[in-house]
Amino acid sequence: MNSYFLRSILCSALCLLGTMLISQDDSNQQDIDAKFIKDIHNQILTNGECYDWLTDFTTNVGARLAGSIGSEKAVVFMESKMKTIGFDSVWTQECKVNYWERGEKEEVYMTSPNTQRLNALSLGNMIGTDGKVLEAEIIEVKGLDEVEALGTEKVKGKIVFYNRPMDPTKIRTFNAYGGAVDQRVYGASAAAAYGAVAVLVRSMTTRQDDVPHTGTSIYKEGVKQIPAISISTNDANLLSKTLVQGKVSVSIKNNSKPMGEKTSHSVIGEIRGSEFPHEIILVGGHLDSWDVGAGAHDDGAGCVHSLQVIRTMLELGYKPKRTIRCVMFQNEENGLAGGREYARLSDEKGEFHLAALESDAGGFVPRGFSFDGHADVLKPFYKHVSQWLPLLESYGLQFSTGGSGADIGPLKSQKGLLIGLRPDSQRYFDYHHTDIDRIDAVNKRELELGAAAMTSLIYLIDKYGLE
Repeated sequence: MNSYFLRSILCSALCLLGTMLISQDDSNQQDIDAKFIKDIHNQILTNGECYDWLTDFTTNVGARLAGSIGSEKAVVFMESKMKTIGFDSVWTQECKVNYWERGEKEEVYMTSPNTQRLNALSLGNMIGTDGKVLEAEIIEVKGLDEVEALGTEKVKGKIVFYNRPMDPTKIRTFNAYGGAVDQRVYGASAAAAYGAVAVLVRSMTTRQDDVPHTGTSIYKEGVKQIPAISISTNDANLLSKTLVQGKVSVSIKNNSKPMGEKTSHSVIGEIRGSEFPHEIILVGGHLDSWDVGAGAHDDGAGCVHSLQVIRTMLELGYKPKRTIRCVMFQNEENGLAGGREYARLSDEKGEFHLAALESDAGGFVPRGFSFDGHADVLKPFYKHVSQWLPLLESYGLQFSTGGSGADIGPLKSQKGLLIGLRPDSQRYFDYHHTDIDRIDAVNKRELELGAAAMTSLIYLIDKYGLE
C-alpha cells in the first residue's frame, strides 16, 4: 500500500468525520431552536398579556382616527405600556396627518317607491351635504368604466350607486377586496366628472348583513367634490332589487368634512442589540383606526402582537444580538404619514433595517408569513428563511412571497426583508372598518398564536441573521 493511497484514505476519513460533526452540530442547533420556539408558544399561551392589553386599549381608548382625541390617548397609552414592559428606550416621532371628521350620524333613506332608512357610513376624506337634505334618482353601476360608458347624459344630476361585490370565489379575501375597493377609493371623482351629485358604495365585505363599512376615499384634483357614503350589503341588495322594478330615489343628509393638517405621533421602543446593534429588526402595527368601533382587529391586534414579541423575549431571558425595534405607526388608515416619515428619518440617519415584520391583517389564527423586498435581495433572503420552515410547520405556518405591510413598504429601498403576518382571512372583512370591530370579535387564543408566530420568526432572524 503506497503513501498516496494512505493519504487518500486518511483524507476521506477526515472529511467524513467533519461532515458527521457538522451534521451533529446542525441537529443540536435544530433541537435548541425547536425547544425555544416551543417555550415561546408555551409562555404566550399560558402567560401572554396581549389579549388583556387589547381589551384595555379598545375599551379605554377606543376609536382613534389620526388627529382625533382618541388618537392622542392612544399615543399616551402605548408610550406608557412600552415603558412598563422594559424597553431600553421609548420615544415618539412626530408626523403631520390629514384630519377628517364624520360629524353627526348620517341619514340615508330610500324615498321612492317606498320610504326606508338605509344603514350607512360616510367614507373617509369625503365632504358631506352641510346638514342639508340631498335627494336624487340613483343609477346602479358595477364599476368606474360603466360610469364612463354612461356619460354625462345619463349620470348628470344622479346619485351613482356602485354595487360590485367582493368576489366570494377568492379564497384569500384580501384578493377579493383588492378587486372591488377601487369603486370606494375613486368612485366619487369618477362619477362627479360626469355630473353626479353623490355616490353610494356597497360595503367591502363578503358577508350579507346590515353593517356598513367605512374606509378611505380620494378626490381627484380639479374634479368637483361630492358626498360619498357606504351602505350595508343587505341594503345594497335591496336597492338593486328595487331598481329592477323601476326608478328609485335616495335622500342623503350628513356633514362630514376634511379638517386640514394636524400634528400627531408614532410610538417607538427598542431593545439594543448586543453584537450587531446597527442591524435593526422591526416589529409593528398601526396605532390609528377608523372613527367607528374600536379597531380591535384593525389594527389593535397588530400593536399588541408586537408588544408581546418584546415582552416574551424579556420574560424568557433572551438577549437579542440585533436591535429589536417596536413601532406603532400613526395614520395608516388615512394617509400613511407615520410610515412615510419613519422611513424618511431612518434613511436620513443612515439606518439599516435587516428585516421588518408588520401585523395588519387581524388577530385571527396565524397561517404563515409573506415576504417582500427589493428585487436584488428578495430571492436569496427568501431562500435563507425557507430553511427554517420545518421548525414552524408544526404550528400551522407556511411561507410565501407577496406583500408585507403598508407602513413598512417605504423601507424597501434599504434592501432588507419585508414581512407580513398572514392570519386566516375568512372573517377579517366581516369586521373591517366597522362599528363591530371590538374586543368581542377577537378570540384570545388566536390572538396569542399570532404573537407566538411573530416571536418565533423574529428569534430566528435575530439569532442567524440573513445571508
